Amino acid sequence: MITSTRKILYPEGDRREIPHTLKINQLVDLNGNPLELPLQTAKMIVYRVCKITMQSTRNENITNYHLELMNRIDLSQYIKNGVFL
Repeated sequence: MITSTRKILYPEGDRREIPHTLKINQLVDLNGNPLELPLQTAKMIVYRVCKITMQSTRNENITNYHLELMNRIDLSQYIKNGVFL
C-alpha cells in the first residue's frame, strides 16, 4: 500500500506534515493553513508557497511545499485597500 504525505518546509529548515494540498504562490499562515484574501492587516506572519517538489519511495509519495516568509511591504498588495493597518 502506498501512502501520500504532504509537508511544508519552512525557510529555517523545519518541516511539518499537513492534511491538505497547497498551490504555488498561495499565502499560508504559520501552521500552513491557506489565508483568505484580502488580508485584514500586514501585521501577521505569512508565508508564500514558492516551490513544490515530490519524492517517491517504495511505500510513500511525499509532496513538499517550500515556503518563503513574506515581509510587510510584500503583504501590502494583499491587504484591504492596499494600506497598512
